[in-house]
Amino acid sequence: MSSQLSAIELLKLGDQGRTKPFLNQYWPQILGVSFGIASGVFINFGTRRPVFSGIQKHILGVVGWTAVLTYAQERRDAYFAERDAVYRHYIELHPEDFPVPGTTQTTAGSSLPKITLDCL
Repeated sequence: MSSQLSAIELLKLGDQGRTKPFLNQYWPQILGVSFGIASGVFINFGTRRPVFSGIQKHILGVVGWTAVLTYAQERRDAYFAERDAVYRHYIELHPEDFPVPGTTQTTAGSSLPKITLDCL
């Protein structure tokens, strides 16, 4: 995947023109329901009760897991937003370190040090 945009242009795009995949949008709810029901089932299995007895345990498990995973998703999004802001700031301060693709010509091995054999 190549782009002719500079690094700062890529960071300034943000989420423009992008949509999150289905699982990325709803993973806290999907896992919250799964883990919540599984928690109730395991508690009932461990205490030798019918698997789906005490529906309040399952409901509380779903609510609890969904809340925890939604909070984790929000913290993750905030972390990535802050990281992108730091990158954007660094690129704005040091644009010479991030040339626009296609403006510099490099050949394979041009950045490697030259080795000479003077042992003969």
